[in-house]
Amino acid sequence: MTVRRVLADRVAGTYLGGVLVSGFGDSAMMLVAGVWVKTITGSSSLAAAVTVCMWAPVLAGPVLGAFADRVRRKPLLVGVNVVLAVLLPVLLLVHASRDIWLLFAVLAVIGAATVLTDAAEAGLVVAAVPPALRGDFNGLRMTVNEAMKLVAPLAGAGLFVRFGGGAVALLDAATFVLAALAFASLRVREPRPAPAESGWREQTAEGLRHLRREPLLRRLVAAGAVAMLLSGISSAAIYQMNDAGLHRAPAFVGVLYAVQGGGSIAAGIVAGAAMRRLGERAFAAVGLLLFTTGAAVRAVPELPVVLAGTLAIGVGLPWVIVAVFTAVQQRTPQEMVGRASAAAGTVVFAPNALAAALGAGLVALADYRLQLVAVGVAGPVAAWLLLRARAVPGEAAALGGSAALADAPVLEDAAALRDAPARDDAPAPGDAPALGAPAGPDGSDARGAQREGLPEVPAGTVADHQVDPRDAGAQG
Repeated sequence: MTVRRVLADRVAGTYLGGVLVSGFGDSAMMLVAGVWVKTITGSSSLAAAVTVCMWAPVLAGPVLGAFADRVRRKPLLVGVNVVLAVLLPVLLLVHASRDIWLLFAVLAVIGAATVLTDAAEAGLVVAAVPPALRGDFNGLRMTVNEAMKLVAPLAGAGLFVRFGGGAVALLDAATFVLAALAFASLRVREPRPAPAESGWREQTAEGLRHLRREPLLRRLVAAGAVAMLLSGISSAAIYQMNDAGLHRAPAFVGVLYAVQGGGSIAAGIVAGAAMRRLGERAFAAVGLLLFTTGAAVRAVPELPVVLAGTLAIGVGLPWVIVAVFTAVQQRTPQEMVGRASAAAGTVVFAPNALAAALGAGLVALADYRLQLVAVGVAGPVAAWLLLRARAVPGEAAALGGSAALADAPVLEDAAALRDAPARDDAPAPGDAPALGAPAGPDGSDARGAQREGLPEVPAGTVADHQVDPRDAGAQG
């Protein structure tokens, strides 16, 4: 089984372990930060601004991605995690309303660091994971993040009630230390970045231009942006649906989050195999249909129907995101994968913030059921537009090549590494003839990758209320 082979590899396991511990700390911190602000200031608007601090850096994705492409990714990941581990204890100084600016500043730095590390991890995946296994790897990464988001908020809330926000900040700092150690222990060979041949502005724009040039990437990224736009509109209705539709207490929304998170865990496990069978476009289209159909059926005020729709959202929305970023990995030259993946993250996730505001306005003006049904109508239209376009040259061949590579080693064998110099800047065995050369049928040139994400899907991944930039997850 492909997923089992990914998990069995020591390097892949170490990498996912780093993602797990870091995701645990971040998920706990994201919940506690809002509660912390609300407790100190009594202001709901300031508490809501916590999410803005984490979201805003996504808009700088192309710039941060360009920086990630100019350095070796492994040392960058180690360094960023160490810096965050040192920075977080500063939050021990937050005691009163006058100190809240310090919390916002630290959260904004964490948000920017998340975008930067997402781009760096994209390049690291290229050096470590064969094309045939990247869908499985990205799905497992999302599964790990979603699992953490089911348990970490409860742990963070308990720690906050017992010891205060400073204790949660120290917990998050400790997870960054563990993540830094995990990344430092990776024995991955990545080529040293070539000297820049153009200016900073030109390099920043190149990621967006690459997405526009590649027909399949252009269509998939557009589909991902539509999915996140519809997600924001749908998610804004959850509290009204819970109140006016189900007649449940506000705390019951937590049950809906848990059901959706469970769907996302399952979705990540099967994502790689399903995408190999269907192809990226069909896989994304199925995800769109599942997500939007699930949103629409939640207009029926019956608990079993709402739970079934919530589970469908949890499965479908992550599939769209996994399809987008795996395609970016497979069809981007290694030397610019950071820029391309960060640009894709900006295009895909930025509409969510606007849609959330739009959805909140619609809830105030109209019946929430109209909002959900509208999402259910828009989803099939977007899926049809994605599928009706002619097949991209090389798309089918690339998929067949990925399937043929399913038996390839996941990462470099540990024993082989012991017999060879483990220089991080050494060229990887079997490198393509030239970076940026057209992809062969098996994707075996230097065409690159990004992670998930998933932005660590930005905290609250596929939960309805927010999206975590660290995982490529999403909200529903």
